[in-house]
Amino acid sequence: MARVTIDITRCKGCELCVESCPQGVIAMSKSLNDKGVHFAQPARIEECTGCGLCAMMCPDVIIEVDREETPAPAHAPRPPELDPAGTPPEP
Repeated sequence: MARVTIDITRCKGCELCVESCPQGVIAMSKSLNDKGVHFAQPARIEECTGCGLCAMMCPDVIIEVDREETPAPAHAPRPPELDPAGTPPEP
């Protein structure tokens, strides 16, 4: 899951973020912001994959996407360490 933050006071309602989101996470609010336009807001945040397409498409750079990193389990095997020549050690 990821966290999406939108500066609704600067949103001009172009809907590019809504159209670009493959998961349908962003929706337009029924409320108006100070500019008198319907603003974009996260609607189904639990569906967000953190791809960042909404932020990339926003012409006013008002969207921030923070991915929540999932730590590897403690029992996960570590990759073998390489020697300076780039070859793995013999078992």
